[in-house]
Amino acid sequence: MTERALPVDALIVVDVQSAFVTGEGAVPAAARLVDRTSDLIERARRDGAFIAHLQNDGPPGAEDEPHTPGWELHHAVAHGPAEVVIRKPHDDGFEDTTLGEVLTGAGVRSVAVCGVMSEMCVQATARTALALGYRVVVPHDAHATQDIPAAPGIAASVPAATVSRVAAYALGSDAETTVTAADVTFAAPAAR
Repeated sequence: MTERALPVDALIVVDVQSAFVTGEGAVPAAARLVDRTSDLIERARRDGAFIAHLQNDGPPGAEDEPHTPGWELHHAVAHGPAEVVIRKPHDDGFEDTTLGEVLTGAGVRSVAVCGVMSEMCVQATARTALALGYRVVVPHDAHATQDIPAAPGIAASVPAATVSRVAAYALGSDAETTVTAADVTFAAPAAR
């Protein structure tokens, strides 16, 4: 039996956009990811935690190019002072965005990070959150990615589940990465 994580006061939902969770381009664990992120969002709202939905702005022609069907967020957003959408131009949700200022303004001290892609945007955002002094929880069943294709003569393909596990493990011992989404608990930021 795993222990429940201490409550976090914010949820960062990274790039859960149509291109990554529906259709042919969806991550292999899309159904599980949508189930887990839906549950996290619902419980964060219920318990008064701050929620930031990150939305990646892909380059022209990409499946997440702004204002295309694949760019749209999969989950409905309850816009307001405790739930925002932050568009981002880079993997790291803090780089060239207002995420840091928004979290500081809300009094956030701890975050749960979920979404796609594990080894890119999820890991980059979690790593910066750690560097900024936040307590970071990355529930192992609430982030996903694609398989890494084989590189002939170099390496066999790597299953998406393995890539996700390694991405979380690479965050080191400062991030909580062994809890499940169901083990994450929420509380309102102290400043509110």
